[in-house]
Amino acid sequence: MEFIQQVINGLQLGSIYALVALGYTMVYGIIKLINFAHGEIIMVGAYIALTSVSFLVQMGLPIWLCVFVAVVFCAILGILTERIAYRPLRNSPRLTSLITAIGISFLLQNAFMLIYSPTPKPFPKMVTAAPITVGSLQISMSALLTIVISIVIMLVLQIFIQKNRLGKAMRAVSEDYGAAQLMGININHTISLTFAIGSGLAAVAAIFYCMSYPLVEYTMGTMLGLKAFVAAVLGGIGVIPGAMIGGLVLGIVESLTKAYISTQLADAVTFGVLIVVLIFRPAGIMGKNTKEKV
Repeated sequence: MEFIQQVINGLQLGSIYALVALGYTMVYGIIKLINFAHGEIIMVGAYIALTSVSFLVQMGLPIWLCVFVAVVFCAILGILTERIAYRPLRNSPRLTSLITAIGISFLLQNAFMLIYSPTPKPFPKMVTAAPITVGSLQISMSALLTIVISIVIMLVLQIFIQKNRLGKAMRAVSEDYGAAQLMGININHTISLTFAIGSGLAAVAAIFYCMSYPLVEYTMGTMLGLKAFVAAVLGGIGVIPGAMIGGLVLGIVESLTKAYISTQLADAVTFGVLIVVLIFRPAGIMGKNTKEKV
């Protein structure tokens, strides 16, 4: 039962990693940019949700509506970031965009530190239902909601990418930027939509993370974003199902490491798994090796 409990904990954490990893993999898949500012979107989503909760309570509305406020705010922030910072550099060397992403990360982090102060702030409890008990196994409602809702979101996103006209446009831009433009696809709108979806998913992940660890601080997105990036690379960056699988695998590995090896070694084992996978599968679990002509 202890092992099953740790696997469930790992699935909960892995679902959060997977939601954030989807943002990394979608942006990389469409414009080949590793958006290191994505981790700070998580932090922004958490602070916006926290701020909106107080207004919702004053208005007599349920606090879970803060999810929609955070998603909308982060989606708009993602669009503005792409429009102001990344679009002018689209034809520049990739290193230029990468440095810009790191700069935006520091900008967001310091801006919210000044606005909200460096002191961590408690996040209100959103789920008060009693845990589900099966023998000695206990599943909290927050864990159950995190796993189920995350999986549903991931499946809906996959269907959207495969079946919807906008999703097909995103795949077309990912496959061949120039050919998609010649076919009449609006490149700018498609890329903005990608940033909006990825940033919205980061906001959802921020809420789930705060449900498990109810403390909001301006540095919370740094390590979470880095681990989500590891999950994206582990699954095969640029491949949406790979980001899901990578996140879940990473969460389970981290949870089992904390339970059976050492909490202090959890991060080391996490990055060690990435190194081992990339040695034998350089493109990731679901990635495909591509040949380039020289």
